[in-house]
Amino acid sequence: MSTDLEALFGAFNATVGRPAMGDAEFGETFRQMMAALVRFDYVVVFAYRGKERPIDLYSTFDTEEHVVFVTLYQAGPYLLDPFYHTARERREGVLRMRELAPDRFFSSEYYRTYYVQTGLAEEIGFFINADKDITIVLSLMRREKTGAFPPADFATLKKAEPLIANMVRHYWAGLAPRFDAQLAAGGKKHRKTGGNPNLAPADTVWRDLNLTSRETAIVDLVLQGHSSESIGLKLNISTGTVKVHRRNVYRKLGISSQTQLLSIYFKNLLPAG
Repeated sequence: MSTDLEALFGAFNATVGRPAMGDAEFGETFRQMMAALVRFDYVVVFAYRGKERPIDLYSTFDTEEHVVFVTLYQAGPYLLDPFYHTARERREGVLRMRELAPDRFFSSEYYRTYYVQTGLAEEIGFFINADKDITIVLSLMRREKTGAFPPADFATLKKAEPLIANMVRHYWAGLAPRFDAQLAAGGKKHRKTGGNPNLAPADTVWRDLNLTSRETAIVDLVLQGHSSESIGLKLNISTGTVKVHRRNVYRKLGISSQTQLLSIYFKNLLPAG
């Protein structure tokens, strides 16, 4: 599509001289700027810090879509998301989901069970490191019927990245207190139930199921969509050793497939009801 300069300058002009903007206001400004450059169907912005539950800053979903893309995602599936792991690695730039996904991601049970519900053809994210260890990811999404982003659109987004990064660092600065408040609220909940607030949700799941630290690392990578060969390279162990650990995990859990493994993961991870 051709650039809508009038819309672009109008959106940018809304920020001139503004020392601060709320989440929705700046999120809408970002959406308008991007809409003047490329075609997309959805926008969602998450802030990530470590293994903590991501904070949703802005999105364009309707009520039903919000449940899948935000509510359910925050409840635990984010831990298997390639965007989440890229944010934890503190990578920056404009990146495509298909470039970040593990080698078996699109045939993984996570993809078939959760990600396929999104109905997306492609997702592109602006990865911007903000305060301390916080990374903000602004995602542009296209549905299957819309198709993937053309190469020219991707090139345009990369050119816009320096400006967007500077604006994000200015208008979404100071997010640490919001994470701290969320962590404190989670700590109170864990203390009431006798849990350990210092453990991430996935760590709690596998600890409670008596898996070793090595088995836990391998299971996490399996569920993210890594093959045994890819896991071996990441953990610096042989493919054969990975397969032995996977068999031991299945034996311990009394299962025989990745489908059952993911079912156990979600059953223990997601809240009841």
